[in-house]
Amino acid sequence: MAELLPENTQVTFYDTKLRKNVDFKPRDEGKVSIYQCGPTVYDDPHLGHGRTAFTYDLIRRFFRYIGYEVTLARNITDIEDKIIAKAQQENVEESVITKRYEQTYLEQLDSLGIERPEFDPHATEYVPQMVELIKKLIEKDFAYETSTSIYFSVTDYKEYGSLSHSTLDDLIESAGSRIDVDEEKKSPLDFALWKKVKQDGPSWPSPWGDGRPGWHTECVAMSIGILGQGFDIHGGGTDLVFPHHENEIAQSCGVGDVFAKYWIHSAMLNINGEKMSKSLNNFITLKDAISQHGPRALRLLMIQTHYRSQIEVSDESLGAASAAMDRLDSFYRRFNRELDVDSSAQIDELIQRRFINLLANDFNAPQALGLVFEALREANISLDEKEYDRVKVLFVTIVELMQVLGIDLTELVSTKANIDENQILDLIEQRKVARETKDFSRADEIRDELISHGVVIEDGPKGTTWHVETKIK
Repeated sequence: MAELLPENTQVTFYDTKLRKNVDFKPRDEGKVSIYQCGPTVYDDPHLGHGRTAFTYDLIRRFFRYIGYEVTLARNITDIEDKIIAKAQQENVEESVITKRYEQTYLEQLDSLGIERPEFDPHATEYVPQMVELIKKLIEKDFAYETSTSIYFSVTDYKEYGSLSHSTLDDLIESAGSRIDVDEEKKSPLDFALWKKVKQDGPSWPSPWGDGRPGWHTECVAMSIGILGQGFDIHGGGTDLVFPHHENEIAQSCGVGDVFAKYWIHSAMLNINGEKMSKSLNNFITLKDAISQHGPRALRLLMIQTHYRSQIEVSDESLGAASAAMDRLDSFYRRFNRELDVDSSAQIDELIQRRFINLLANDFNAPQALGLVFEALREANISLDEKEYDRVKVLFVTIVELMQVLGIDLTELVSTKANIDENQILDLIEQRKVARETKDFSRADEIRDELISHGVVIEDGPKGTTWHVETKIK
């Protein structure tokens, strides 16, 4: 059970299907089972992929921190028309495309500190289970065959629209161009469970001829196959609520399975005030975002925004996140410069309880981060006042709680300066004199010289401090 959860505290979060906060009650005592819809691997992952993966990484870390055993499954969609088109364009096998972009996806998430899941099922591994699911849907009159496909009959599933809270007419209108045009379909909303092969491309045998499964069928087979019926949490980005997750529910419940208990969705993101979109030419790959701003600043930006709120990505927001990250790193360096880590120092239990209570309330990472920065301010004041016992407690607290949020301050290591301390202090004094005499050109030259030797200086209200240049392990 959740040993660290404070007495009278209940983990609650917003359930998309119920449209309200719910108390979390796991299927299995002391365990949490989560299925997150992963990427279709035909192109470089974008910033939205990173945001969704971060959300579930945070949820997983929190549950694990308070004592749950967590199982996360995050799929890889490696059967899809876009993959086939890309492979044909490059004149290579589909597996070349999927392996390339899966590797890129994993590398980018690794650099963001997003831990890999316990299970990463690939759609190609679960085709027999998908065929069995489709057979059951046909037997229960929820699916029908045409000359091109096997379709799910949406109008025969009376609960359709329960996740997106929409009528069939509303869904037809909102789906727009996403609806496949096929005159043999009974309803425009009917979606393909199995596509019969008409052209070159990967295919598998089935009772309806060679073909490949539809996207919406894949996740049903993988989630139930790995986590079992009635697993705890399912979700992804809000863009998956309809049609993908709506269609998953229809299939699973259509055959009588008990599907996910709870639904959690993370919001999209804006780039300089506009929704990220290729058509608006503001589409940012995860690789470019990490390269331009650094993985830690990018992750801190995600922590600063509640998962159900849109992230505003701009030079200003990333600059603020980078500055906040610098404050944490600066404290970590200062502590290690002035004090030794005390293995006997214990976490501040009051701060810890407040931190857990905040995350237990719909995973409120921004408020939890704010609490850490309150501790950071107190720690710097305590260092100034030489209250070292208190500083050591706060240091342990800050490092531990930031790890729960997915940022490891201890991964910051120093490189070696190529001049000694006396030379550094002499140059800092020369720079001070240059600034006092308004010789700012000379002051800048000295700063650049120090940087060339691996020394970074910081000007503050109490004078200039320095540290050896640091990097991430």
